Amino acid sequence: MKVVQFTIPVSKEQTIVVQEDILPHYYNHLHRHREVQIEWVVKGTGILIAGNYMQRFESGDVYVIGANQPHLFKSDDVYFQGEEDKKIHSISIFFNHGQLSENLLQLPEMTGIRKFIDGLHNGMQLPESDVIKNTIAEVVASRESLRVASFICLLHHISTVRNIKPLATNNNEQLISEAEGMRMDEIFQYLVTNYKRHISLTEISEIASLTPHAFCRYFKKHTDKTFVGFLNELRVNEACKMIVSGKFDSFSDVSYKTGFDNVTNFNRVFKKTIGRSPREYLRDFREKVM
Repeated sequence: MKVVQFTIPVSKEQTIVVQEDILPHYYNHLHRHREVQIEWVVKGTGILIAGNYMQRFESGDVYVIGANQPHLFKSDDVYFQGEEDKKIHSISIFFNHGQLSENLLQLPEMTGIRKFIDGLHNGMQLPESDVIKNTIAEVVASRESLRVASFICLLHHISTVRNIKPLATNNNEQLISEAEGMRMDEIFQYLVTNYKRHISLTEISEIASLTPHAFCRYFKKHTDKTFVGFLNELRVNEACKMIVSGKFDSFSDVSYKTGFDNVTNFNRVFKKTIGRSPREYLRDFREKVM
């Protein structure tokens, strides 16, 4: 089995590293890096796991991933089928928080931005903003000192945004070791691949090379969720995708295709997770589209 590196190095040749990718799918392994990452999903859909946070990502979403925060952008299955017109388009901006704090952010005019950056441990999802996306595009298009100037504008805009959604409720996961990171990646890979069928506690414990009791404690420690809770959340996220696509015959059909054993359990878990029943979720989506 190939060992996937957990801590990914980022080029140190520049203070601000910009990476634009048009690829079949996102890099689909749990990983981290010491740099803060601003991620604009220009085009693509899937599941984002960051610390103890999980939700679907959609085209147009903008996220900030904290330094050393383990994360995984898992593209939807359709992106792994080799279709030429199914590609993701992403723009990533990486910067070293410590390096900026020691130099650029020491200017008195940068106090507000510095305080904001210091609180980025858990990452965040930014609300829809054309201003932020346009400024990200300016950072990509600029070079040398002009890129730095555009980047400062971007940090200013982000630091003044309201209604920011944190990506995690704690930052304990940032202390995870390389070995634990690779083990958690193996667990996540198994779950996101097999969630449509029944996965027993014994089965997933064997994947992690732990006893069932030890696995429960281990998983709770690193995700702040129970195994069943995490698996149900993953299934509900996939159910939401099916519901908004309209490609289903009934809610019983959605239940079966996302791994729930019966529609009653599906309705209960869905409402507990989303706060609305599947039928209410579909109604609200249709009203929003109209």
